[in-house]
Parts: sequence; C-alpha cells; structure tokens
Amino acid sequence: MPEAPDLQVILEYLQPRLLGRSITGARETRPLVLRNLTGERFSEDIAGRSISGMTRHGKLLFIELSDDRVVLINPMLTGGLRYTEPDEKLLKSVTVTFDIDDGRQLRYFDQKRMGMVYYLRPDQVNETPRVEEQGPDVLDAPLSIEDFRAALRPFRGEIKGILTRGRLVSGVGNAYADEILHAARIHPYKKKAALSGEEVVRLHDAVFRVPQEALILLREKIGEKIHKKERRYLNVHGKGGKPCPVCSYEISAITANQRVTNFCRKCQPGLLVRN
Repeated sequence: MPEAPDLQVILEYLQPRLLGRSITGARETRPLVLRNLTGERFSEDIAGRSISGMTRHGKLLFIELSDDRVVLINPMLTGGLRYTEPDEKLLKSVTVTFDIDDGRQLRYFDQKRMGMVYYLRPDQVNETPRVEEQGPDVLDAPLSIEDFRAALRPFRGEIKGILTRGRLVSGVGNAYADEILHAARIHPYKKKAALSGEEVVRLHDAVFRVPQEALILLREKIGEKIHKKERRYLNVHGKGGKPCPVCSYEISAITANQRVTNFCRKCQPGLLVRN
C-alpha cells in the first residue's frame, strides 16, 4: 500500500513533469476502478484539459485540472502510478491511462483493483469516501503533545488499528504503523486505554519522526522508478523471522484481517492471544 512517504515521492517526481501539461486523451483499460461522477463521458470530457495543480493528503493524491475537474487517486493496497513512453508494454494491471501532450503516458495500475480513481467536479471532492474523515497529514508539522493527546482521547481499541484508520493522523498504513510502534516500543495490539503517559509521548514522537525519516531515504532510493515499492530498509515490517535491529530477538509475524503485523516481542512486550 502506498503510504504518505511513498506518495510524497511520487508527487515530487510528477509535479515538475506534469504541471502545465495538457491531457490529450484518457481511457479506462480495465473496468470497476474509475468512478466518473461528472455525468459526462470520461474520455471526451477530460481531453484537452490542462493539469493546474497536484497535491496529496495522507494516502490520497489529487490532480487538479482546468475548467473545474479533479482526478482523485486512492491507491489502496496495490495501486500505483507509472510515467512512461506509450510504446512500453501495457501490463494487465493497468486500469486507467492518461495521454500527456509531451508524448508520454501516466498510467494507474492496480493488481487487485482495490484502489479507486475518481473523476470529479471540485465540489464533489468532499463527498468521496475517506476525504472528510482524514486527520492531519503525518508529514506536516507535528501536532504538539497536548494536541496529540486530545486527538487520541476519543479513540478506542488497539493502537495499530487507530493509526491505520487515518483519523488520528493521515497517511499511515500497515507498514509504517509497524515501524512507528516498533520505534515507540509499543505492542501493536495494545489497547489505547492501556497506554501509559510515557508511551503516549513516545508514540507522538515516532508518529511524526518515522515517516519523515522514511521520506528522506525514499527520495534517494526511488529516483525515477516511482512504480516500485521500496520496503527493504524498514526495521520490522516484512521482516518476520529475522533478528530485530535493536535487540536481535526474532521478529514476529501475525496475520489477522488479511494483513500481516510485524513486531519485536522483546522491544514491544505485551499480551498476545495468538501465534
């Protein structure tokens, strides 16, 4: 899943290449991903519009077009973008293609078709799922510890679920939730109500520090390969069975609700009900 650091690198790569450019054509190459809410035919309505802005909030990417149109991309689990020559092989995972007036194409791909591409009027943006419910972006200036405590107060349940829900902070998914909680030394299944004051302080630090540090690394590692998902540098996520980089204890891997949670039982002690 592209999370805030991944999407930020993609945005920084695409902005200087696409701003001011025009879309000469577009097509939906696979069904059930594009949501066209304008009432107009997508391929005809978008042709000739220029790209006037590109922004990101959390795990959502916004492409602003001339004459009151917006493309909103929510990549979800397996979505991504590729900026390429038109003669490059069109993979089966490509679901929407935008022709750019520089002769290249911006392709949205999604292996499992879980993501969504919306074609909207600006007044429809806040009506789309997950837009209004997003908290402050995790790559923006950190909340003060007082504001963070206040924002955390209404939530219930396990702390990892709170992080990935997007309402406390926006842009954290499965991978960076594991990294944040490892850095904060908090068990991922610990209930929010059970967090100590010191754990909240550590969580506050890690929530805003870990994604920023990841962004710096990703800028160096991704380069022009914005379609690649880089996860090898992470400390615990995807490293089940390997030694923890802090204490060398074996990293655990727990699968629940179709996602894998990785953590160190020694650095992040807590009651575990399943293996």
